[in-house]
Amino acid sequence: MQVNIALLTVTDTRTIDTDKSGAILVKKIKEQNHKLVDRKIVKDEKEEIKKILSDWLKNNELDVIITTGGTGLTGRDITPEVIKEIADKEIPGFGELFRELSYKTVGTSAMQSRACAALANGKYIFALPGSSGGVTDAWDGILKYQLDINHKPCNFVELFPRLKEK
Repeated sequence: MQVNIALLTVTDTRTIDTDKSGAILVKKIKEQNHKLVDRKIVKDEKEEIKKILSDWLKNNELDVIITTGGTGLTGRDITPEVIKEIADKEIPGFGELFRELSYKTVGTSAMQSRACAALANGKYIFALPGSSGGVTDAWDGILKYQLDINHKPCNFVELFPRLKEK
């Protein structure tokens, strides 16, 4: 099953041409035969990030939103806070599993990541680090499988029809 994905890079310094992490994700999304519906770059500005995410949450064509960047500890890193404001439910296991995988590649530095995931308006939002290694770990270790309808014993895709249940 093809998953429709929007990709947002949160950065004060990169452009589409220099966005290595975004480029890695574009390639991996295509390799899994998913559809990249939209891709944007935004500065680390709360209202700008929130507006893009809110617009995407209203788009019935989208299933998943992936952000990269803004998950660290510096004052400008605000992606998790923005997501928390718009989330219906948080998915704590995503961040926990991401840091466990990341620990294998970057050691104790993994604790500096605030990668997270949430549900909002029946869509998944995954906030990944801005580093090439971080997005690779998150995709290859988690998202590749959870966005595959054939992954057993369960996956995020099979829940799509039930995400808006009341």
